[in-house]
Amino acid sequence: MRRSLWLGLLAGLLLSILAGIALIHSHGGPEAPPPPSYVGQAICGQCHQSEAKAWEGSHHAKSMQAASEATVLGDFNDASLTVQGLTSRFFKRDGKFFVQTEGPDGAMQDFPIAYSFGLYPLQQYLVPFPGGKLQALSLAWDSRPKAQGGQHWFSLYPDERIKAGDPLHWTGRNQTWNFMCADCHSTGLVKGYDLKSDSYQTHWSDVDVACESCHGPASAHVAWAKQGSPNDQSKGFALSLKESAKGQWQAPDERGIRHWGGEPRANKAEEVCAGCHSRRRALTDGVDHSKPFLSSYVPSLLGEGLYRADGQIEDEVFEYGSFQQSKMHGAGVTCTDCHEPHGGKLRAEGNALCGQCHDAARFDSTQHHHHKPGEAGAECVSCHMPSRTYMQVHSRRDHSFRLPRPDLSQTIGVPNACTQCHSGKSDGWASQTLTGWGVKSLGTPHSGTVIWKGRTGAAGGDGELSAVAQDSAVAPIIRGTALELLARWPGSTALQAIVVGLRDSDPLVRLGAVRALDPYKPDLRRQLATALLTDPVLAVRIEAARQLAGVKTWSPELAASEQAGLAAWEATELASAERPETHLNLGALRLEQGKPAEVEAAFRTALALDPKFVPALLNLADLYRATNREAEAEQPLRQAVAASPDDADAHYALGLWLVRQKRLPEALTALGRAMVLHPEDPRYRQAYELVKQQR
Repeated sequence: MRRSLWLGLLAGLLLSILAGIALIHSHGGPEAPPPPSYVGQAICGQCHQSEAKAWEGSHHAKSMQAASEATVLGDFNDASLTVQGLTSRFFKRDGKFFVQTEGPDGAMQDFPIAYSFGLYPLQQYLVPFPGGKLQALSLAWDSRPKAQGGQHWFSLYPDERIKAGDPLHWTGRNQTWNFMCADCHSTGLVKGYDLKSDSYQTHWSDVDVACESCHGPASAHVAWAKQGSPNDQSKGFALSLKESAKGQWQAPDERGIRHWGGEPRANKAEEVCAGCHSRRRALTDGVDHSKPFLSSYVPSLLGEGLYRADGQIEDEVFEYGSFQQSKMHGAGVTCTDCHEPHGGKLRAEGNALCGQCHDAARFDSTQHHHHKPGEAGAECVSCHMPSRTYMQVHSRRDHSFRLPRPDLSQTIGVPNACTQCHSGKSDGWASQTLTGWGVKSLGTPHSGTVIWKGRTGAAGGDGELSAVAQDSAVAPIIRGTALELLARWPGSTALQAIVVGLRDSDPLVRLGAVRALDPYKPDLRRQLATALLTDPVLAVRIEAARQLAGVKTWSPELAASEQAGLAAWEATELASAERPETHLNLGALRLEQGKPAEVEAAFRTALALDPKFVPALLNLADLYRATNREAEAEQPLRQAVAASPDDADAHYALGLWLVRQKRLPEALTALGRAMVLHPEDPRYRQAYELVKQQR
């Protein structure tokens, strides 16, 4: 009786509580505030006038502008440019700007200019296309002064004729502003891509890089300013960019270098700057400023083709990956210590900028740099920030702040600052000269040698990579790169370093470690990667989910966690749904999940976006072979060879198919072509020789 009475009372109390909750909702009880929205630079400038004035003179403020007499710098007074036999013309009609050039079908057409793009040292132009696309012309205006070689039209690809249909043609997918450039040149941008119609509904709050690009949407801040809520330390922003660490820069030490004394600096500025100043993949359509950089983007590590083995810049990688390698980054230096954030100018000119932390009496002297004052060699940046030119005229400095190492040039073939300036001299001369100056760094161990061994497969590379990966004195991005390379060296030595790396406190190290699990068996991947499904950083979580995609689990709790991880991974992939690579990746996932029909559908979506996308054609052929549809594989293989005649893998895949069909003379031709195109790959020569023996 008592138990029944107690249960009845409990049920009645529960009903009362539920009724009360329903009543609260019916009367419009407390609800979560709406997410903050963008208000636009004009609103910000009403209160922050000095910052707005500085910004107005910056390149950020002119990153993208509607085409007008005031914004277009190029000569559109019936000027022309001939590149590889194709003459394009720049002219005006009815007060508007036009270019006459080759269109997507290869025919000459007149195209209107909608926007100027960038400012200095070059300016590009955007042309509207159907489906909401804006395409970036590969013909650009050199906006440097004439005395510096500027004030003329030039081609970003002067040495080759890029034909219509090529992804690099100005009408191709690699020149589509909505995907390639938009989110870093405008504020509050959302691409709004629709896969079904292959079209965009792109919108922004400011056409250029304005206040909210860095500070985030400001509607809550405006409300805070109007209400005057002194207890709200965030002032209505999801992220405060002010230095919160307690401490200060100390006087120069015995080396003549200042260091930060106090709490570790959070480097908040880098979290903001990195989104656009890095080689990365966006994980969402639009930026959530409440999330850290690595939960909005996956940055490239120091991959081959992007960076030299010693970490120097090679491809267009911007500043993040370089700065991550530097001792300055490790010492707590931030972007805004050198760059004024609103106007974008340097905090000081010339060597005085470095003199903020490096004692000028010691470092800005002939005894240190061994060059005459006023010479280029006397500038700190000449030796420690060598430059590389991109887009024909844009010189960018390496932000890894490295010591010149001509000895590494001699051993692993990387550039060095000495012979970049003294172009007629040898690397040996540079090493001898530095040795004569008493430079002690030459010949000392360098992680670049280890990364080079990892890339080339040199003997003992796994042990040295493992040592670098576990060395806490090495920058995390280098350690993560060493771990990523260990995927090429599966075994106990590599596995020991991977296990340690998966538990590292730095997300870049964890990212490299989880990628290194690729060659291992599913059970081991499950054992090691499962814990990272709940990693605080999205970039790491989705990499762990990818590793576990085809791995069976016996725990309902883990199964739910893995499904959530895979859903997140798929969502981040579909943030770039307009790219054929996305659907190739989704097809690979479906293959691991044992869903062949969905695999084929994903590959065909990739080919609908780009009928000449060779990886999708080759993978489709592999799918046909794996599902006993061998005869159907010939068509995509032939398409791949026709689409990319210089792709060795395409010829190789076709050659193997021909071998299986016992069409040996044709196979020999295809394999021979692969061997000629890529003689370094032993697979091609081995296959060729085997077929030759069978004839």
